[in-house]
Formats: sequence, structure tokens, C-alpha cells
Amino acid sequence: MYCYEKEINIKNKDTSEYGHLFSTNNYELEAYKLNSESYQQVRKGKNVDSIALFKELAFSYAKANKAKLACRYIEKYIQISLDVSFVSHSNFDPINDSDSYIRLVDKYHQKFDFWWLLSLYVGFVGVFISVVLNFRRRSDKIANFLMSVFLFQHSVFIINISLLPTNYEFYFPHSLYLSTLFSFLYGPLIYFYFKRVIMRYRFMPIDLLHLVPTLLLLLLLLPVYNLSVEEKLWMMLNDKRPYIALISDSKLLSLLIYMILVIRIYIKSVKSNRVISRIQHHWHRNIIILCSLHIISYVFYDILMIRRVTDDLPINFQILSIALLILYISYTAFVEPSIFSGLKMIKDEVQKGLNKYKKSGLTEQLSLELKEKLLELLDQDKIYRKNDISLQKLSELLNTTRHNTSQIINEHFNLNFFELINRYRIEEAKKILKGKQYQYENINIIDVAYEVGFNNKVTFNKSFKKYNRITPSEYVKS
Repeated sequence: MYCYEKEINIKNKDTSEYGHLFSTNNYELEAYKLNSESYQQVRKGKNVDSIALFKELAFSYAKANKAKLACRYIEKYIQISLDVSFVSHSNFDPINDSDSYIRLVDKYHQKFDFWWLLSLYVGFVGVFISVVLNFRRRSDKIANFLMSVFLFQHSVFIINISLLPTNYEFYFPHSLYLSTLFSFLYGPLIYFYFKRVIMRYRFMPIDLLHLVPTLLLLLLLLPVYNLSVEEKLWMMLNDKRPYIALISDSKLLSLLIYMILVIRIYIKSVKSNRVISRIQHHWHRNIIILCSLHIISYVFYDILMIRRVTDDLPINFQILSIALLILYISYTAFVEPSIFSGLKMIKDEVQKGLNKYKKSGLTEQLSLELKEKLLELLDQDKIYRKNDISLQKLSELLNTTRHNTSQIINEHFNLNFFELINRYRIEEAKKILKGKQYQYENINIIDVAYEVGFNNKVTFNKSFKKYNRITPSEYVKS
């Protein structure tokens, strides 16, 4: 995978490579020919130190103001000696105004620009927030962990990718493929995050299969990670990045597949009229938009940048899309803590309708605890299936007063008791009907109504149509 020569043999080389050295019309190099020991050795057909030869040729052509030839050997010297700083040598002052030398400096010399500063700032902000998210109290630790790793990966990626246009990768060779190992984790992380927060998904051992592509990638890149600094730098300078096209194409495919799955979860959640706060709804929508923008930018990056069609625009578009995603998550973590800590920020218009609870003795902490217990009763115990469930009985299960129970439902769900119970009943009925849709002739609608907690078919049909705009029978047929 890695090799480079430090010597050349003029007898075994194509004469066109060094033929200009022996041209009788090449008067600019007469002094070099007379004084250069390397030239004399080449003339006699002996093996010479290519590093010394290229260095002398670069200096001589620069002194003779032959910029193109000087740059040719500057680059050869850098690629073999691995000394990137050679491009800034004072001996090249005579040609520092030439276009070819300016392009060479731009290719190898470190640069400070807006994109580099933006990437560093956003990257370090993202790393900090990714750590903070795991210390949120009274939160879904698993959901926060998924989002924190998702944020951390993007933060490392934007720092890593910023080294390319600024040439800092040549000064930090171990940055080679630093964030590449995360390539097949972006999709699974955001996918399982949405399953967790929207569907309250509980992980199973089989979910570990989503890590298989990452493990295979690790095995593929392990030889590269084990290379020395010099070997990695040689690969960078000579643009020898193994498997880069394969990895990029596979990453793009992974992003597209998982993004489709995430969008399906989101659309299904919207259509189901699931109880969710406005803040959470906007959060889910905006994350999907920003992730989609990132994927679009990666399409251009993969097609144009990886395949060397162009250099600047794709990578800047990629940096900008990732920066927007990281900054939005970081901003939300501080401005809308309800997203990550389980706190529901009550909007002004909702608060106006809740003035009757202004003098309530219910503390914020107790309110959150009761909310979590209520969700457990609804999602796990399915207490809405009991046809005699009432506000009083629910209060007893929560070990609190009717007033507190009513306040919890109003503040956290913006619904009253009956609306909340009926919504859960209708969602449960839709699952049952969907599971039986292939045996439609055998479905007894009233049995489904009783199963989810309704006392009669009329109330069931009325409630079902209220939330779905069609009757249960029409739903099964559709």
C-alpha cells in the first residue's frame, strides 16, 4: 500500500524525465551543470539521491526565473521528502509572483480563512454540547445518548473536513480518515433516536446488526490507522487514499436509506395525531430538514469533491450544512431544554388558558414526576382500555388529587381527561384494525370498540371519525 523511492537511476528512467538537463540550449542551467555534483552523477548514469537532485533543480530553476520548471521540482521534492514547508523557502522569492508558484503555495501552505474558523468554532461547540446532553436530569438517557453521539460525530467530522481546504491535514497526518469510521453510524443513530422519542422504542439485541457495517469498515481501515506519520503524509501528498470512493458511495447510500426510514416514522406520527407538544413537533421537523440538507450537500461532495471534479464549492457546502445542524441542536439544548430534559415549555397562548392553575400548589418537579407516571400508565399499563376509567380513578393511580391530575393533563398535553383517553383508545383501535385488515370479513367493529375501552359502537364511531375523518369500517377498507 505504501512505498516511495529515495533514489533514481538515470539508466532505468525515461529520458524525457531528465532530458531537458542535457539540452545544449538550456543556458540557464550552465552554472548548475558545472557546479552540481548531482548533475555530474546523473550525466554519468549513476544512482543519485533524488531528494538532493530535485532540491537543486528547484533552486536552480527558481534562480533562472523558470517558474513552471521550478514548481515541478518543488512538488517532486515535497512528495518524496515529505517536507511541506519547503514550498515557503526563501530561495523561491524570484518566482513568488508567478501563477504556477502561487497555485503551488495554495496547494501546500497552511491557510487561515472563514471556513476554517467556522469549522473549529462549530466543532468545539458541538463536542461540548454532546457531553452536556448526557448530564440532563429527569430525561430519557437513551434518547439523549443517541443524540449526543450523533452530534459528536458531526462535530469531529466538521473539524476533520476543515483541514482539507486549509492544508492543515499535511501538518496533522493522523487526521487521515479520522472521522471516516463514523460513516455508517450517522443513519442508525438518527433513525433510532426518532424511534425512541416518537415510538418509545425499546432496544433489542437484534438492533446490534446495524453496527455490522461499521465493524466491517473498521477492519478495512485498520491497516491505514496503523500506518506511521510519514506513511500517512505520503498518502496525503500523493493523493493515495484507499477505498475513498467506495466508502463515500456506501456512506451516501446508508444516509439515504436511513433518512427515508426517519421520514416514514415522522409522517406516520403526524398522520396518527399522536399527542405531542408543538415544540417537539417543530424539533422533529427541523432536524429532518437539516439532515436532508446535509445529505444533499454530501451528494455534491461525493460526486464533485471525491472524484476531483472541483475543489472548493462542494466542501464549503458540506461544512455549511453540518454547521447549521450542529448549531441548531446546540441552540435548542439551551433555549428549548424541554426537548432534552423532559421539561415542557408552556407557550404564552397556552398559559392564558391555564390561569385557573396559577394558585396551584403543584411544584414543577412534582408535575414532571406525575407526567412521567401518567405516560407509564398510558403506554405500558394501557389503563385507557378500562371502560370504567375516570378522572378520580386515574388520580388514585397517580396517588394525587383530581385537581392535580387535571392540571397535569392540561399543561403537558393541552387536552382534557376525556380527550386524552379517547386519543389513546383510537390509536390502539387503529393498530388492532390494521392487524386484521386482511381478514376484513371477520372483523367485528364493536368487539374492537370494547377491547380498547369504549362502552358502545356509536361513541366509538363518533370518536374515530373525529380524529381520522373516516369511520372504522372505511379505515379498514382503505
